[in-house]
Amino acid sequence: LGVDDHRSLVWDEFIGQWVALLPLLLLPAAWWWIVIGFVLFRLFDVWKPWPIRWLDRRVKGGFGVMIDDVLAGIFGAIVLALGLHFLA
Repeated sequence: LGVDDHRSLVWDEFIGQWVALLPLLLLPAAWWWIVIGFVLFRLFDVWKPWPIRWLDRRVKGGFGVMIDDVLAGIFGAIVLALGLHFLA
């Protein structure tokens, strides 16, 4: 397609979102925890705290396209798991 991260391909977003929701497989909870997991993933994906922003700027190609979303998913999963542990 001529670009590293074509906007019509969202596989990286799909994977990142599922990574963020992984705690729900281990700690089943109410449906609204899915919404919280989605919001957490989007927050980290847009905000890009360190090291997500660092990797996003330095890693190119297909791996670079995927790694920032996977890390945003991991950050979201950690916060979701903590929320489930302490609030559910």
